[in-house]
Amino acid sequence: MKLQNLTFAAMIRIGEYNKLKVKKELAFGLILDDGKEGILLPKRFVPRGAKPGDELNVFIYHDGEDRPIATTQKPKGVLGDIVMLRVVSLTPQGAFLDWGLMKDLFVPKSKQLTGMRLGGDYLVKIYLDEQTGRLAATEKIEAFLNNLNVTLKEKDLVNLTVLRRTDIGYLVIINNRHTGVLHSDEIFRDIKPGDRFPGFIKNIVGPDRSASGTTEIDVVAGRPGYEKTDDAAEKIIRLLKENKGHLPYHDKSAPEAIYSFFGMSKKTFKMTTGRLYKEKKILITDAGIELAQ
Repeated sequence: MKLQNLTFAAMIRIGEYNKLKVKKELAFGLILDDGKEGILLPKRFVPRGAKPGDELNVFIYHDGEDRPIATTQKPKGVLGDIVMLRVVSLTPQGAFLDWGLMKDLFVPKSKQLTGMRLGGDYLVKIYLDEQTGRLAATEKIEAFLNNLNVTLKEKDLVNLTVLRRTDIGYLVIINNRHTGVLHSDEIFRDIKPGDRFPGFIKNIVGPDRSASGTTEIDVVAGRPGYEKTDDAAEKIIRLLKENKGHLPYHDKSAPEAIYSFFGMSKKTFKMTTGRLYKEKKILITDAGIELAQ
């Protein structure tokens, strides 16, 4: 069975989306062509009108009998993703997590940090077990991360996942591969481990210049420079229109108040309103900002 699973995994991508053609239709579902015996897409997940010859985008994982199976359900994460998932059952061997599919995702006890509890939410990485060929999850995420061979550069747009709090801010995961620091003075809303949002590279210090001897990366949430203000400008204009052309916010407003209403930092707010003022789209007064007539 292990060899069969690994053979299938070589033909198709277990734990990922695959585009497969419908080979034949049966009473209990469709058989999808994988170049071998075929993979079942159960009837409950068959799109309306699907027929032999059609190409379907399906997620492939293993069913309760350890056979590759297809689904049109959308999992909360795919192979390699780092996601926050909830424990729905416990066994002496480990825990099962709800990841949006019929079969829950298993976390062996050896892959847990301090033991999982029923109903708890945990940040895990989805991986493929080399011995069994099955998908599983692990809390020991940092073993998969390193800052070697970093090809990123300053201002690159990246995906960030909050890993844990530190004395200077938060340790974050960059593109599911590297670690970086989001400093406290760059945080303008409540965040917690597992939160995911776009960001960009602010600064990179190579191993030859860093105190730790490894590449150190500082990140910021959002988008860099005036690219960020493009989206912010549209938002400010829209909010002004929705509030009769006036909003009681200006460069002396508290950063927390600005973030609470606009969802942006005070720095971005000031850059954006300054630009809109120069473009004669808004007026800035002691009482706030107004749409220009």
